[in-house]
Amino acid sequence: MTKKNNTATSSVSDLYEDWFLDYASYVILERAVPHILDGLKPVQRRILHAMKNIDDGRFNKVANIIGQSMQFHPHGDASIGDALVNMGQKDLLIDCQGNWGDYNTGDSAAAPRYIEARLSKFALEVVFNPQTTEWQKSYDGRKKEPITLPVKFPLLLAQGTEGIAVGLATKVMPHNFCELIEASIAILKGETTNILPDFPTGGIADFSNYKGGMRGGRIRVRSRIEVRGKKELAIKDVPFGTTTGTLIDSILKANDDGKIKVKKVIDNTAKNVEVVVELHPGTDPEQMIDALYAFTDCEVSISPNTCVIVENKPRFLDVNDLLKICTENAKELLRQELEILKKELLEKILYGSLEKIFIENRIYRKIEECTTWEDVILTIDKGLNPYKKQFYREITRDDIIRLTEIKIKRISKYDSFKADELMKGWQADLEETEKNLLNLTKYAINYYKTLLKKYGAGRERKTEIATFDTIDVTAVALNNVKLYVNREDGFIGYGLKKDEFVSDCSDIDNVIAFTADGKYYIKKIGEKVFVAKNIIHVAIFNKESQETTYNVVYRDGESGIAMVKRFKIAGVIRDKEYDLTKGSPKSKVLYFSANAHDETEIVTVKLSSASTAKKKILEYNFADLEIKGKNAAGNILTKYPIKSVAYKEKAKAPSPKSDLKLFENGKSD
Repeated sequence: MTKKNNTATSSVSDLYEDWFLDYASYVILERAVPHILDGLKPVQRRILHAMKNIDDGRFNKVANIIGQSMQFHPHGDASIGDALVNMGQKDLLIDCQGNWGDYNTGDSAAAPRYIEARLSKFALEVVFNPQTTEWQKSYDGRKKEPITLPVKFPLLLAQGTEGIAVGLATKVMPHNFCELIEASIAILKGETTNILPDFPTGGIADFSNYKGGMRGGRIRVRSRIEVRGKKELAIKDVPFGTTTGTLIDSILKANDDGKIKVKKVIDNTAKNVEVVVELHPGTDPEQMIDALYAFTDCEVSISPNTCVIVENKPRFLDVNDLLKICTENAKELLRQELEILKKELLEKILYGSLEKIFIENRIYRKIEECTTWEDVILTIDKGLNPYKKQFYREITRDDIIRLTEIKIKRISKYDSFKADELMKGWQADLEETEKNLLNLTKYAINYYKTLLKKYGAGRERKTEIATFDTIDVTAVALNNVKLYVNREDGFIGYGLKKDEFVSDCSDIDNVIAFTADGKYYIKKIGEKVFVAKNIIHVAIFNKESQETTYNVVYRDGESGIAMVKRFKIAGVIRDKEYDLTKGSPKSKVLYFSANAHDETEIVTVKLSSASTAKKKILEYNFADLEIKGKNAAGNILTKYPIKSVAYKEKAKAPSPKSDLKLFENGKSD
């Protein structure tokens, strides 16, 4: 802070901090994140309000709607047009006419001057009521706009939404129209709910990790794929968030990268999605389906993030809690509408009674002799005195003035019987309204049931709920590269074509490599990857499979004792150094074998000529040794120095325990 002429001025950094907070708040509250009460972003709310203002039951040009919306939304026409098309494609609030694009193919809508729209019957019934709407001035002060619309339906969960603010994002999944209504009814009955998304693009989805739409949840969505004979696969829908174009591109890219091999991809999409994948002869269709899920956009993962504005602040909510709040809000709006209706009926009954008394008792004749306006008012008021006790409120001056405005023609044609019948109808409606107020929950349930009956047809669930197994990508990936190794220099990779060939593999595989000093590593395959010098064994590593058993004899660098161990490897981290020995410096592997199915062998152990053992050639059977974890030190093979260990033959059964005990103790007769 600096002071000049006794006036405090802020530093530039302080100003930027304030401005940034103001900007962040504006983007969060006024642009990107929907409000919990009506489920709408400001631009969507203003579009609907503008459409209601010009609604006459006929279609309006979208260009006209955009212009009307710009009276309330202080941004460009493009943002309004995009939001309008997005709402129109969801087929709930807006009836569309013309080319509005296709979310399956990603085709954009025609220009605003060519397409038309109007509010749907559902929107007119559920979204608007000026009597229960809280209003505010528009950005330029010339108009009034709703703070939130009185929506009596969980609109946000039905449509879904996505937005990116400053340091905040929201991604609410769309849910099924009918299921939301049924869940709202269940909430009103005091039952718990577990709603799951339903995507307009259909498909199959695994919601086992949905977590109520909270941060950290995940949805896996797959296309439906049909097998047509042995030569074709037909993709019948696209996962939510993708299009036929991006799906086909992902298939072609996977084919070019060697992940899959397909003959041709044909897009037959018209009204319904159909992408045909032609296969090469001899290709297994079921395996190809798994490969498409593993390497293409036939399966996508979606991370929901349900963030809404609650009491002018962003909050992260479970979708079931959000639905409960929306249902209680709808119930409160219904109560307000009933209270308004009750008041209107009471006023109708009151004025109808006043009119009946005024005409049938000829009070209007008594004012003929009045010379002043005040005398007229007093005369009518005096004539009504005997009847005032029957009214629910006091008779006001305005009520009396209204009686003076009745035309003579209406008085002369007044039909007392018709008036009584009309009053009976109002009275019956009043009793029904009061009954509904006393049984508000039941009234709300019936309201939702009516919505379901009127608008639920054709809105059945499109997305099939399933649980997926995780596809092992290494199992379905094609062997599109070859693994080579340079043992001495310690390199592996598919680019070392002049070095030792190991096996065919995929370019997404992991490789395990053991070195002579007892270390081992897991590396992602590449063109040329350094591991460590003096590699003694290298192979493709499948972390999902734990079938390979490793048989090892090593000399501990500290004690010089020869150890023997059998172990399997699981739970490893790529690029980390592991030790199969005790970890002592100068340890050395004397014998190593990798066995795919727990095979064992008998090895010949030759002791050093300098050892004091009488018998310098021994045999050891690995079948005598239990399989333990990779971190186990192993058992003592012998304390005598070893010259060499060599494979002799495959073992079928353990050796006699006495021989093993002598050998482990380092004794030899």
